[in-house]
Amino acid sequence: MDLERDHLLQNYARYPLALARGKGSYVYDLEGRRYLDFITGIGVNALGHAHPRIVKVIRDQAGLLLHTSNLYYHAYQGPLAKRLAAMSGLERVFFANTGTESVEGALKMAHSHGRAISPEKFEIISLENSFHGRTFGALSVTGQAKYRQDFEPLVPGVKFVAINDVAALEGAFSERTAGIILEMIQGEGGICPLTPGYAAKARELADRYNALLIADETQCGVGRPGTYFAYQRSTPVVLPDVVVAAKPVACGIPLGFILANAKAAAAIKPGMHGSTFGGGPLACRVGLEFLDILEGLLPHIQEVGGYFHLKLNDLARKHGFVKEVRGFGLMLGVELGVPGKQIVLDAIAEGLLINCTHDKVLRFLPPYNVSEKEIDQAVKMLGKVFGKVKGAPTSL
Repeated sequence: MDLERDHLLQNYARYPLALARGKGSYVYDLEGRRYLDFITGIGVNALGHAHPRIVKVIRDQAGLLLHTSNLYYHAYQGPLAKRLAAMSGLERVFFANTGTESVEGALKMAHSHGRAISPEKFEIISLENSFHGRTFGALSVTGQAKYRQDFEPLVPGVKFVAINDVAALEGAFSERTAGIILEMIQGEGGICPLTPGYAAKARELADRYNALLIADETQCGVGRPGTYFAYQRSTPVVLPDVVVAAKPVACGIPLGFILANAKAAAAIKPGMHGSTFGGGPLACRVGLEFLDILEGLLPHIQEVGGYFHLKLNDLARKHGFVKEVRGFGLMLGVELGVPGKQIVLDAIAEGLLINCTHDKVLRFLPPYNVSEKEIDQAVKMLGKVFGKVKGAPTSL
C-alpha cells in the first residue's frame, strides 16, 4: 500500500484491503482472512476464482502461444467469433481488450455509417446516468457530468436523454443522428433497466432515421441477466445493429468484442480500425471455454438470481432506509435512502465484498456459479451491516 501511494498515479480510491488469492466465490487477504466476493472484479470473475477448467486452459495455452498479433491467424479467434455471432443473432465480430475500447470501435462504426450518408450525420444519442468508459469517445457518451467535466470539451454531437422517457427519445432523433447507444440495464447508473417499450421505440427510431442502435452489454451482458445478452430478455427481442461487451468473457484475461450486423460491419473497411492485443490466442481460447461453461449455467443464473432477489426484498422490508431492490439474474442493486460508502466498508469488515454505485445503490455482481447457501451467507452478513446504520428507520 505504501509503495502504491508513493509511485502510482493517485486516481483510485481503494478500499483498505490487499488480496492474495481466490477460490470459488471467496478471496483471501494477505493474512488469510476469507471474504465472500459478490462484486467479482466488477463483474469480471463470473466463474469465481481459480475455476479448474479455466486454470487448465490457461496453463495449457501459456505453454503453446500467448500472442501473435492480428497479422496472422490462430486457432481460436474464428471459432469464438462464430460462437458469439450465433449467441447474439448478429454476423461479424471485432476483438478488443476492454469494454471501453469496444465502445470506441462502435462509435467509429456509427460515425462512418453516418458520414457515408451525409457529412452532417454524426450525432450520437445516449442516456442520462449511463456509463460507457473513460477514453475520450466513450466518455463523451457517458451521461454523468462528474466523469466528463474535468476533460471537456469532448467529442461534439452527443445528445443525452432521460432513461425510459419515450417523448424525449423521439425529440432527440433527427436526420443528423448516426447512432444511439444504450445499456439495457444501466450499471454504474444504479442498476436501472430500460423498459421493453423504450428499447422497442429506440429500435423503431433508429430504423426510421437510418441510425445504428448500439447495445453496451459490458456489464449487463454475457450471461449476467440470465440470458446471453440483456437485450434478449424482451419479447419480441429488440435486436441491436451493434453489441459491445467485455468483462466476463475471458474470466479475468482482457478481452472485449464488437458484434455487428451486415449494415454496421460495412462501415469499417480494411485499415480503418485495429488492435495490437485484441483477440489473442490465450484470451480467445479461455473465452471459448467460458462460453462452454456458461451455456449450462444460464438456468442456474435465473434460479439463484431470483432467489437472491427475494432474499434482498425480505431484508429490505426489515429496514426502512432501503428504497428499492432491482435488477435481473445476478446483476442486482439495492437503492438506499442513505449514503452507501460506510455500508460497503462495514460489509468488508464482516467478510463480504460489494460496492456502491451512484452514491446510494449497493451493487451485487456475484459469480454465475454462486450457491443458495452462499447467498444466504451474504444476506446474513448484510443484515448485520444494515443493523448498524445509525439514525435509519427499521420496520418489522
